[in-house]
Amino acid sequence: MITDNIIEIKNVSFRYEREYVLEHINLSIPKGAFLGLVGPNGSGKSTLLKLILGLLKPQQGEISLFGQPLHKFKEWNRIGFVSQKANSFNSGFPATVYEVVASGLTGKIGLFRFIGKRKEIAEAIKAVGMEQFSNRNIGELSGGQQQRVFIARAIVSNPDVLILDEPTVGVDESNVKSFYSMLETLNKERGITLILVTHDIGTITSKVTHVACLNKHLHYHGIVEEFEKLNQEELSDIYQHDVHVLSHNHDHAHGGER
Repeated sequence: MITDNIIEIKNVSFRYEREYVLEHINLSIPKGAFLGLVGPNGSGKSTLLKLILGLLKPQQGEISLFGQPLHKFKEWNRIGFVSQKANSFNSGFPATVYEVVASGLTGKIGLFRFIGKRKEIAEAIKAVGMEQFSNRNIGELSGGQQQRVFIARAIVSNPDVLILDEPTVGVDESNVKSFYSMLETLNKERGITLILVTHDIGTITSKVTHVACLNKHLHYHGIVEEFEKLNQEELSDIYQHDVHVLSHNHDHAHGGER
């Protein structure tokens, strides 16, 4: 059962120079949630992630992680992060899938020589469905396969929270559905709290437990069932342009951005 809030964002605002990109954000993320963070380009999604990760400091308000104020929080091994790496990864990087995942244990990218066979590495690779590619060079993989490897690297240290910033950038459209299913499995079977930044409203609503709609302000935050009740006009108001309701071959239609 989802109960305790492990991330608390209270009245947070942030601006670059004069213009605010986030204003008065209040957001609680409970343990075990799979949160889909959606919003148009420039809505502040990546900025919010950087604030949660401690890369930026809020100019107003406060953030708590696992009950601790952000400025006092030290247990960063409890939070994994996967960026849009598949879109810019150096395909000539000389490391195998196993070595890349193993680097998640060392905290020092590139120092693979002293990492032997470890159960948690094999388990992380298996969790993302890449066990048959364990000895393959990372540069030989597709964008979607590489992104799975980066997720394995992020979860090998067994974090409580995994944050993903538009992880399907560079992933072939035909593989996106299985990619989201893999994330759903990580959430349900490994109990990892997930925060997923995405533009694909329609696909994620069949996987996530909660949705947050961000566009400078937090326009909606709640369980996915309530989000699905928003009509086209309400979604368009959040996005400040037309958003069409699309069907993704689920039991019912979901909102999706064209």
